[in-house]
Amino acid sequence: MGYLDELFSLAGRTALVTGGSSGIGKAIARALARAGASVVIVARREAELKAAVDELAQEGCTAAWVSADLGTREGVRAAAEEAVAVYGEPDILVNSAGINLRPPMGELSDEVWDATMAVNLEAPFLLGRRFGPKMAERGFGRIIHVTSQQAHRAFVQSGAYGVSKGGLESLARSQAEAWSPHGVTCNTLVPGFVMTPLNERLSSDPDRVAALAARTMVGRNGLAEDFEGAAVFLASRASGYVTGQAVFVDGGLSVH
Repeated sequence: MGYLDELFSLAGRTALVTGGSSGIGKAIARALARAGASVVIVARREAELKAAVDELAQEGCTAAWVSADLGTREGVRAAAEEAVAVYGEPDILVNSAGINLRPPMGELSDEVWDATMAVNLEAPFLLGRRFGPKMAERGFGRIIHVTSQQAHRAFVQSGAYGVSKGGLESLARSQAEAWSPHGVTCNTLVPGFVMTPLNERLSSDPDRVAALAARTMVGRNGLAEDFEGAAVFLASRASGYVTGQAVFVDGGLSVH
């Protein structure tokens, strides 16, 4: 095994990726699988899940899927156990599933607030509580949350979504404090504006898309595949001394 293989290989590891059937989550699931991990994708829509796993199988990867509603505690718990039944306890947990409902702040209903917090914040907490201690017992683990610029700054009606992502970054720090002494790193990936189905409301406006691209340093908006390298790094041995951090993958948008 060469140096880079030894540093970044995920061979023998098991990963659970929520939201892994589309967008950033799908790109991360593919990257982890191609790096050698056995990957279980958790999302809602069976057709998209099947298609994503079929694509991975065609590339020679080991992958499976679990259809689940991450908007309820019961759904999260059921998904966790179904995932474990496939390849065993995960070494890597990626929380990429999210919902993006943005009514004006003054019109934000209890229902929208509750739904947003359940999927974007509570599900990652519950999955972390389920898997983090066992990772710590084994002496290795990687928890990666996908957050948002709106965890750090308000724009385009951040609303409950921004609050949930800010909470998710705090959750990562709390998880890091609890489990990093036992070999479990906990970090977040912070996208810029990425052309994914989650951002369809904005991506359908050419003027807004161009304006957001102009705010970056590289002159373009993000693509899902831009997260592959960062995800493999944070999932591998290479990131053993990186924890509690927000890693911005945003083309320089946040510092421009």
